[in-house]
Amino acid sequence: MKAHFAFIALLALLSTPALAALQTVKLSVPGMTCAACPITVKAALNKVDGVSQVDVSYADLEAVVTFDDARTSVEALTEATTNAGYPSTPTSSQADRE
Repeated sequence: MKAHFAFIALLALLSTPALAALQTVKLSVPGMTCAACPITVKAALNKVDGVSQVDVSYADLEAVVTFDDARTSVEALTEATTNAGYPSTPTSSQADRE
């Protein structure tokens, strides 16, 4: 009986996804040329599955995005902004972590 329980516990452990963590990335978005651009960038990032918070600054030409790393990636975020017409890249400190 103990072996059966241990086997079920092991199976449950191995079948669960890896523990996800919220990550925050700062993206440089140099193509924003007017105060309305952040609205489009924010909307594009919010459509990405796993994104929980987006703050876009026209003054700083950047977006700060908090996301679930089990559901999306930095690459998906930069692809979303690029598809919206605003190519972005992680800031140098963020790119060093990847």
